[in-house]
Amino acid sequence: MKKPKLPLFLAGLLLAASAQAQSPSDQQAIKQLCGCFAVTFNYAETFSTDTVTKHFAKPRKTASVVEYAFPIEESPQKIVIQHLLVIPDGKGTVIKHWREDWEYEQTSWWNFTNDQEWTKVTVPKAAVKGQWVQTVWEVDDAPRYAGSSNWVNTNKQLFWLNTTDAPLPRREFTKRSDYNILQRSNKIVFTGQGYNHEQDNLKILRNPGKVDQLIAEEKGFNTYIRLADADCAQARKYWSVAAQDFWTDTREAWSLLMQDAKRIKLHKKVNGLLLYQALDGLYEQNLTGVKRKEALLKMIGTYIEREV
Repeated sequence: MKKPKLPLFLAGLLLAASAQAQSPSDQQAIKQLCGCFAVTFNYAETFSTDTVTKHFAKPRKTASVVEYAFPIEESPQKIVIQHLLVIPDGKGTVIKHWREDWEYEQTSWWNFTNDQEWTKVTVPKAAVKGQWVQTVWEVDDAPRYAGSSNWVNTNKQLFWLNTTDAPLPRREFTKRSDYNILQRSNKIVFTGQGYNHEQDNLKILRNPGKVDQLIAEEKGFNTYIRLADADCAQARKYWSVAAQDFWTDTREAWSLLMQDAKRIKLHKKVNGLLLYQALDGLYEQNLTGVKRKEALLKMIGTYIEREV
């Protein structure tokens, strides 16, 4: 006896649902990246090709902060997490920190190439089946790095692992000039107390037309220990309605400026100001509505060279 055929429209719906299916643990994992955390950063160069100058392998560098991470956008296919840094100065100072976007089976993202340049990468849908793209953005919502990988649940361990090129880390970009690419192998591993961000990084000197030169290898081990929400009360207060609206408009301005581009190059300073300094000044003007959107497009646009 032949099985009855499904109507075409129903078969199409089932196929679409199957294509979008994802492990329930994926979104649960990403949401576990949110909360109030005591963060300790640990980095050490484990190998160096430089045996002459001051950039030989160094002792471990350690620093600790309190960070509040929370979702500012959430859907079945996308979760956007904003990070705020809580400064231990006794004054309750809070700084807008980095942002991470998680997008399911995203087929395009921005790949860091060199010297403040990013190129849009586009891949077939089959190449990212079941994967999540993590895109990390700067404090001014400029791009930083991105990569696509699966969340893996094996050997009683849930983790996400990806390797991608990135700019120099903030801890070194004003101190080092012997390399210009940090090839990051990022591994996010959940623990009973929070999660660890493990890194196996390559510090690379890249010049056009030449083979990449390995300068050093580095190990990073950053721990995120969950704290009580009360420890981040000042951060929640900082993220006021006014702040939310301003940074929503800022993200939209970036999106509009980047959407039709194939390559972008950013200027570090315009009129002597870093972009985050210029944005702080614009925020203080208390513009709203269309005037603020236009001002953001104009300001951010002066920092970007676009290739369409």
